[in-house]
Amino acid sequence: MTNHHGPRVWAGLTGVLQIWRERYRTRHELAAWSERDLHDLGLSRSDIAAEIEKPFWRA
Repeated sequence: MTNHHGPRVWAGLTGVLQIWRERYRTRHELAAWSERDLHDLGLSRSDIAAEIEKPFWRA
């Protein structure tokens, strides 16, 4: 018996891993933003801290 779903499973897994990596990267990049940048977006340091504390798998 042949499993024809193998390539799709790997492609899906690769996509999920890329999303997780991007979330991790962008959340930690926010930590380097200046107070002015955050103010322009209407964000505070506590907003950023809450976002950074999320696990990478949570949107």
